[in-house]
Amino acid sequence: MQTLWLEEGSLRLRQDIPLPVPGLDEALIKVRLAGICATDLEMVRGYYPFKGILGHEFVGEVVQAPGHTNWIGQRVVGEINITCGQCHNCKSGRRTHCEQRTTLGIRDRNGAFAEYLTLPVENLHSVPASISDEAAVFTEPLAAALEISQQIHIHPGDHVLVVGAGRLGQIIAQTLTLTGCQLNVVVRHALHQKLLAEQGITTIIEEEVAARQWDIVVEATGSPSGFDLARRALRPRGTLVLKSTYKGNMEVNFSSLVVDEICLVGSRCGPFPPALNLLQRGLVQPARLISERFPFARAQSAFERAAQPGVLKVLLQFQNDPV
Repeated sequence: MQTLWLEEGSLRLRQDIPLPVPGLDEALIKVRLAGICATDLEMVRGYYPFKGILGHEFVGEVVQAPGHTNWIGQRVVGEINITCGQCHNCKSGRRTHCEQRTTLGIRDRNGAFAEYLTLPVENLHSVPASISDEAAVFTEPLAAALEISQQIHIHPGDHVLVVGAGRLGQIIAQTLTLTGCQLNVVVRHALHQKLLAEQGITTIIEEEVAARQWDIVVEATGSPSGFDLARRALRPRGTLVLKSTYKGNMEVNFSSLVVDEICLVGSRCGPFPPALNLLQRGLVQPARLISERFPFARAQSAFERAAQPGVLKVLLQFQNDPV
């Protein structure tokens, strides 16, 4: 099958990778669309040591499911953490922190930048017919955005700042508006500002961010400068949500976190059913964020495009032959 292979920081198209074989309680999924996200770009830059097929944002169709034939033909999205179900974290309800987990296209498991992938049936979610492929491919990042409101309670009167209006920041902003909070988003690019303004979301530039005034700040840039701005904006006893990862080590003044009694929240994967529910009801519109789509044969060009400043979601389109 055709794949986009990462090895030693280099991406290349390969056609010699065998079709994956689904194990017991797994499904073979024909990928229809896959999205390139910031994590994929960072993986190429060496954020995490990985050799194999990248990609974890996808929508596809089940073509094989040994023992679970009811799934065959269904259009699906899939949760990206494959867990053991037996370790302490799994049994305690923290399956995304499974001690033995693999992660689609990120950790010890080939991902979605290929014609086909496999996932456990328990990871799959059927996509309602009313949700387009272009919307469904955003289910994973939308679920990640919704994880914020799973972790902290956001009141309508809270002053909330999102630092970063890129791929994930835009989706976070759409979900936070549903809480009724007093939301502002820090923007750098005119297109990002335009997309948010069209949805009635208030934007500001970095120089307009008032210091020590915000109840909750979500950092979604993954850069030290973004973290510094988020920290300066937060009031004493405020909550700082870290929604992106950072390559390498970063200097942080932990004394100031103690003195100001800051609540620091790391936030990662989130719930798929609420994400699909919002998509079905049209309460979020992530497909507006699609900058461009590329045929899979031009996947390397797609990555180059996705890495350019200001570009939002770049999609890979697959043309699969039947298995």
